[in-house]
Amino acid sequence: MRLVASDIDGTILGHDGKISDRTIRAFHACRDAGVELVFVTGRPPRWLYPLQEQLGHSGTVICSNGAVVWDLEADRLVSAKTLDIATVLEARRIIKDLRPSARFAVETLAGFHLESGFVENESSELLAEFTPAPLADTLTDDDAVVKFLAIVREGTADEFLAEVRPAVGHLASVTHSAPTVAMLELARPGLNKAVTLAGYAAALGIDAADVVAFGDMPNDIEMLRWAGHGYAMASGHPDAISAAGQQAPHFDDDGVAQVLEARLAALGAPLS
Repeated sequence: MRLVASDIDGTILGHDGKISDRTIRAFHACRDAGVELVFVTGRPPRWLYPLQEQLGHSGTVICSNGAVVWDLEADRLVSAKTLDIATVLEARRIIKDLRPSARFAVETLAGFHLESGFVENESSELLAEFTPAPLADTLTDDDAVVKFLAIVREGTADEFLAEVRPAVGHLASVTHSAPTVAMLELARPGLNKAVTLAGYAAALGIDAADVVAFGDMPNDIEMLRWAGHGYAMASGHPDAISAAGQQAPHFDDDGVAQVLEARLAALGAPLS
């Protein structure tokens, strides 16, 4: 175990926005043992504060499902893989034809654009910070899109994914990670967490066989398959569980911490 790569939401971070003390201790013990830590998330860089405030993490974070590599200590962009505006608008057209009720948003390197209806709660903080408007009106050629989002209020995310992925797969990769919302996340074709994580590990001279990865949702599937030791949370999505080679205990039972504690013990490393 030379590198631990972990998803954040639903894997180490709960709905209450907290990382458990046990999990924090396990990550600190990994760091003390010389194990590299990298967090691999669907979140954009502006939402990484739990890692800083609760874990004291100051290293690299792979954000936006692999589209962005962010240096947390320097608070700067390391690299990005983006979608061009024409592709975003064409994917939007196709999805809108399939699901007229769909609403859309994009995450760019500079901020967030959303259309009217994307956020259901009109009192949302998002609407206080960002003004809804058609993407075709607000996006410019200077906008570097790292994630394109589509949401519907009916059906499940799995159903929405099964309908949309075949129709736009030539334009973008499609996945989802929201457990209770039918929202899809689109990025550059062929891009996923595993692609960027593999590049990061290679730059450190670390093979997949020496990587332990944790995740819980479909956007983690490729990463869990790539890692030599991929653990899906027992509380995770069935597709993630079936894709992973191994299973970590339920999130509520500090599953990530349990696995790390056992692996550190096998290495003879002390737990902090």
